[in-house]
Amino acid sequence: MMRTFGYIFATAALIGLAFVTVPNISSTNRTNKENDTHLQGAHGVQFQKITFAQALQKSKTENKLIFMNVYAVWCGPCKLLKDRTFQSDKVANLLNSNFINIDVDAEKGEGIELAQRYNVEAHPLMLLINSEGKVVKSILGYRKDNQLVDEVKDFVRK
Repeated sequence: MMRTFGYIFATAALIGLAFVTVPNISSTNRTNKENDTHLQGAHGVQFQKITFAQALQKSKTENKLIFMNVYAVWCGPCKLLKDRTFQSDKVANLLNSNFINIDVDAEKGEGIELAQRYNVEAHPLMLLINSEGKVVKSILGYRKDNQLVDEVKDFVRK
């Protein structure tokens, strides 16, 4: 009887320990994303968590255009861009190497003013902006990776 109780207790303790030591993956990922300087993970387009003014300054000092993705959280095509197109190695390599990438929620924070400034009327909208804040290319709507690469490759500084 005592031996059976011991086995039951040991089994329950091991099962309980398994639940205690297994990390909560969703909270771990959320914490890493909050501490990361990018909205995307190690793979994909690296969107910098900087203000638009900081992006303009970096654009000047690095002699690169700004790639600004303007989205809304409820927008299906915006989610597809983030989940598919922006995760493509081809797109990530091109944008990460040649542009200052920023991700802007058009309905929150600084994004509201930027959406007004750039007359954003639909989503997703990707803008290539020079260091003076002038739009040099506007891309409206979802694009697959090859389509997006074709649309921005002419703006890569050589």
